Amino acid sequence: MRAVLLGEYGGPEKLALAEVEKPVPGAGEVLVRIHAAALNPVDAKIRNGLPIGPALPAILGADLAGVVEAIGADVTGFAIGDEVYGCAGGVKGLGGTLAEYIAADARLLAKKPKTLSFREAAALPLVAITAANAMTRVAIAKGEKVLVHGGIGGVGHIAVQMAKAAGAYVVATVSTEEAGKIARDLGADATVIRSTAVADYVAEHTAGKGFDVVIDTVGGENLLRSFEATTVGGRVATTNARTTIDLGQMHGKALSLHVVFMLLPMLTGNGRAAHGDILREIAEQVDAGKLRPLLDPHAFNLASAGDAHSLLDSGKARGKIVVDIQ
Repeated sequence: MRAVLLGEYGGPEKLALAEVEKPVPGAGEVLVRIHAAALNPVDAKIRNGLPIGPALPAILGADLAGVVEAIGADVTGFAIGDEVYGCAGGVKGLGGTLAEYIAADARLLAKKPKTLSFREAAALPLVAITAANAMTRVAIAKGEKVLVHGGIGGVGHIAVQMAKAAGAYVVATVSTEEAGKIARDLGADATVIRSTAVADYVAEHTAGKGFDVVIDTVGGENLLRSFEATTVGGRVATTNARTTIDLGQMHGKALSLHVVFMLLPMLTGNGRAAHGDILREIAEQVDAGKLRPLLDPHAFNLASAGDAHSLLDSGKARGKIVVDIQ
């Protein structure tokens, strides 16, 4: 089969199209003919050497949508011909999705939303599972005020929609006025340019009290802005806690901090079935018109996967970057 291989760590130029052996599904696995794969920031980090990736030469990519072509032993709930989606590869011990086929752990998959194309479905798994994990951890109540940092980013644009569906008043930080319009179209009640002083938008949208919940998809030093924006006793969820910062604001407000690392079940093998459960719920929400993915308009295929990674590195994508495989 054709696949994009990473021979050594580095930039997008290290990715090359190659012919590799087609995988065979083992016990608990299904063989999926991949129609579309989506990129995520973690793919670039692994490409640059983050030590959670598969051994080199490696096939990168976690997200996929495709069709089941074969079923291994001990698999239930899937049949040949099923259209599926999931976050099922690209880390240690798992094949990647920038390829024509993947032998995927069936627990990491679900039948794709009926109302979405393969391209659209491929854009959802990693970010939707991450956002769902964050929603579970912070337990938003109807009427609460929620701030989402990175309102049209991968996780952010899903978190905006989920928080709104939970009955919250949602404010999203964005980089430009154009991005703000997109976030509002997705359901945000209001948007603020990310360079705005925290005290200013806390005063405008919470009368100075602070947000009940902050979803931080930026992390690092931005966590300090998240703590500043949160009310006393509030909850902060972050997808990036790889930093060293002063937790004084957290202590002073008695905040709770929830770190979300959705790749753990894939890396450890524990809790994988929960991902499939979440994806089934996401499919129901999508087909009910309550959730939709935001896709970058650029078109890529396996031969131009390096260009897709260059766009990922640039930070200029407007929505999820999807690579067409078939």
